[in-house]
Amino acid sequence: MSKITAAITAVGGYVPDFVLSNKVLESMVDTNDEWITTRTGIKERRILKDEGKGTSYLAIKAAENLINRSGVDPKEIDLVVVATATPDLLVASTAVYVASQIGATNAFAYDLQAACSSFLYAMSTASAYIESGRYKKVLIIGADKMSSIIDYTDRATCIIFGDGAGAALFEPNEEGYGLQDEYLRSDGAGREFLKIEAGGSLLPPSEDTVKNKQHFVHQDGRTVFKFAVSNMADVAEKIMMRNNLTHDDVSWLIPHQANLRIIDATAGRMNLEDSKVLKNIQRYGNTTSATLPLLLSDFESKFKKGDKLIFAAFGGGFTWGSTYLTWAYNS
Repeated sequence: MSKITAAITAVGGYVPDFVLSNKVLESMVDTNDEWITTRTGIKERRILKDEGKGTSYLAIKAAENLINRSGVDPKEIDLVVVATATPDLLVASTAVYVASQIGATNAFAYDLQAACSSFLYAMSTASAYIESGRYKKVLIIGADKMSSIIDYTDRATCIIFGDGAGAALFEPNEEGYGLQDEYLRSDGAGREFLKIEAGGSLLPPSEDTVKNKQHFVHQDGRTVFKFAVSNMADVAEKIMMRNNLTHDDVSWLIPHQANLRIIDATAGRMNLEDSKVLKNIQRYGNTTSATLPLLLSDFESKFKKGDKLIFAAFGGGFTWGSTYLTWAYNS
């Protein structure tokens, strides 16, 4: 019997309609288009402005896009994992609500949180479930409403993040396509450099925490950038070396869209030409858990069966890693 691997068989994506451009940000904080573009590569980002809509709305839209594009019956989905740093509610799982809303009534569901590496970690989870033989269809959704935790008077963070969601369906494959290898890392020493201080069990909400803006994302930009540049490049290079891949073998780099300079540094370490590096950071900014699946959704038409894809991400915690996957279908 052939070895079962977990292959992506369908993708989907969604971004809100409202565009927050660098020009608009110039009127909100002390910044300008040139400064943002040269340091991040971001020109605009999408924001979910509708009152009463959270991350679940983005996730549902991305899942529905996948379902419409692929024709998969939601009732055949066994598991739904929502990778997110911005769940609708604490305690009540966002994924459970999403599964119910998309008609995945036979699936169990839960959330996974590893900051910007969440979707990468979720890919590992999906692969393990598929390879175990217990489940046949695992839907992974990366979704974040980052605007809900951003202080739009803080130019260090408000220029970076946007809202969005992407989805990928994993199914068993006996032709050898799908997830081939992964190298996932974490280091708890990094949690001081990129975090939301209040709202958890360590520092519950209070009048003071709200007044002190401790429910927004805060980061030590220089430290995070330094760690991200070295670690994303390191793991991408390592995954290539241990699978005997050269830059000619790699079809596409699917990098986390945090900063153009980080993306370029990773590609440079891999000795990849720019035409093989997928980017949409200029249009969406950093959508956290959604960056990797949004790339898959946006560029699906470029992928061919057998293409070798390298994923790489870095996130708060710190969390980071790289995954090697071969594409299983022609779109």
